[in-house]
Amino acid sequence: MRPSGITDAEWQARLDLAACYRLVAHYRMTDLIYTHVSARIPGEDEAILINPYGMMFHEIRASDLVRVDLHGNPVQETNAPINRAGFFIHSAVHEARPDIACVIHTHTTAGIAVSAQQPGLLMISQHALRFHGRLSSHEYLGVADDDAERKRLARDLGGNLVMLLRNHGILACGRSVPEAFIEMNYLERACQAQVAALAGGLPLSVVSDEVSARTARQFDTVRERRMTADGRTFTLEWAALTRMLDQIDTSWRD
Repeated sequence: MRPSGITDAEWQARLDLAACYRLVAHYRMTDLIYTHVSARIPGEDEAILINPYGMMFHEIRASDLVRVDLHGNPVQETNAPINRAGFFIHSAVHEARPDIACVIHTHTTAGIAVSAQQPGLLMISQHALRFHGRLSSHEYLGVADDDAERKRLARDLGGNLVMLLRNHGILACGRSVPEAFIEMNYLERACQAQVAALAGGLPLSVVSDEVSARTARQFDTVRERRMTADGRTFTLEWAALTRMLDQIDTSWRD
């Protein structure tokens, strides 16, 4: 049930974000209670929604989400703990990129593996080609916890939507929650394909830069063509994904 005092825009953001948490859990991209998904509340540039610290992703409901500012400080009365350290990467992106509505950061086995491989993401799958020339890289200098690191994170991401956090994991952003999840899904799948291909022990067929660049532009065209007036995209996929969640458990809508 929707709590009182929440606008239509915020409730929709809460529903989208709760669904995203459940989807990250469903596709096994979680790391116990660590990592996060965050979403900006439409019309409130410095109001961000994030999960209460200590809840598993498959438990998250729309009403559980906590409003914080760009530095992870609660902006409403709450008894829920906030993992400000875990929000650090998110805050750096939200502050530097007002166009970004959602940030997802994961520590999956495949994501960490590719982030630790010197060449980074190889152009060996169609999923990987989506990110040709569009994947940033951020070198690991220890646990992120100071302003210098925030600036470095924002600088390294630049204008892209996805980034390898070297020796750490992967990051995906979006102008909507659905877009962020879809970008993360394909980046994760590209990493999984790379780990599997390398494990096979046979020579790899790497797609040429010319074909990779053309394919990435094709994905860009499709992405922009499907952008809706309210800034959402991937609505067809999102409708299918939320139908799947409803068939499993509708409590994310509470």
